[in-house]
Amino acid sequence: MGILQELLNDIPVPKMAKVNQTFDNTREEDVIGTLQEQLERVKDTVKPGMEIAVAVGSRGVDRLVDITAVTIKYLHDLGAKPFIVPSMGSHGGATAEGQKAVLEHLGVTEQAVNAEIRSSMEVIKIGELPNGLPVYIDKLASEADGIVVINRVKPHTAFRGPVESGIMKMISIGLGKQKGAEACHQLGFKHMAEHVPAMAKMIMEKMPIIFSVATVENAFDKVAKLEVLLPEEVEDKEVELQKLSKQLLPKLFFDEIDVLVIDEIGKNISGDGMDPNVTGRYPTPYAHGGPDVSKMVVLDVTPESEGNANGVGTADFTTERLVNKMDKHGTYANGLTSTVVGPTHISTTLPNDKMAIQAAVKTCNILDFTKVKLVRIKNTLDIGEIEVSESLLEHVGKHPNLEQSSKLYEFDFNEQGNLFQ
Repeated sequence: MGILQELLNDIPVPKMAKVNQTFDNTREEDVIGTLQEQLERVKDTVKPGMEIAVAVGSRGVDRLVDITAVTIKYLHDLGAKPFIVPSMGSHGGATAEGQKAVLEHLGVTEQAVNAEIRSSMEVIKIGELPNGLPVYIDKLASEADGIVVINRVKPHTAFRGPVESGIMKMISIGLGKQKGAEACHQLGFKHMAEHVPAMAKMIMEKMPIIFSVATVENAFDKVAKLEVLLPEEVEDKEVELQKLSKQLLPKLFFDEIDVLVIDEIGKNISGDGMDPNVTGRYPTPYAHGGPDVSKMVVLDVTPESEGNANGVGTADFTTERLVNKMDKHGTYANGLTSTVVGPTHISTTLPNDKMAIQAAVKTCNILDFTKVKLVRIKNTLDIGEIEVSESLLEHVGKHPNLEQSSKLYEFDFNEQGNLFQ
């Protein structure tokens, strides 16, 4: 028996029960109809023959393909010549081919949306903020007669402000490509709440942005609200949409958790691998919210993340399985671009799931390990059904958004000590 097994052998793993969480299911029943109706607001801004760059990003936005296709069709119907510009900062390996591939992986292909995808990492500098930070925009977009931006409005994972992730961030960082993303992150997340809107406003003043399509999603990642915004409306409207997004945000209904076990992280789940707004663990001190978690474990990385394990360093423990799948260069590129390198560290690595969970229980600073308050989730996108330890069931029984859905049972570890293959 090795020293790790000796230290962890007698650490108990609690009995668990399945629990259903309920959230506000407000949703837009007719996304396409609402979009078509909203687009009528901006028809006078589009003239026949205009070449229009449509900025589309890299996150799993609900109905992204449909929203993009309907917007493209509307522009075609008005006589314009729309094309897609990937708007995702440094994602896709910070290459033109990689960014086009990211869009195609999301279903935004030239055939699906009836528009050419023109992908380039070349940018032009259009000015500087008063503090000297340069402001960039995609060169292809800058040469178009008009620019349209499509994105979801949501809380950011590393800073707080009236404007966080959404249209203005898409304009300042997404359309800025690698150089724009680096510039906006240069002075750190402490100042992002100022830099994101300042850069976006300069771009909107100097570039022909004609309108934006903004969505807010509910806790089930479905469109709850959709608005088409003129440039002069973006800042004020985005503040309102950001407030709504925070109200609808999915959450774990526990103030304190001794151990949080997360089956999988990945870039297809969150830019941070797992959404800190759910876990309560943030990569910077400039964001807050969520439960107080003493120790956190991540067990695996999704296939869709292609080895990018950004976020693993936010956890306290992980598994050899995850680390063996890790593309270190792809993961470290996130930290080099954002300047936040903590999430790309490799957390304490144990041979298997059982030992990783036992390590978290052992170090969570409680007197009686048998009473550990442990929560297990698949990932931070899928928290409608979770698992909780016996010590949390009294809280579950009293909470209006929680309902126990199974009897207590033991975790089923295989011969290798893992919960799943």
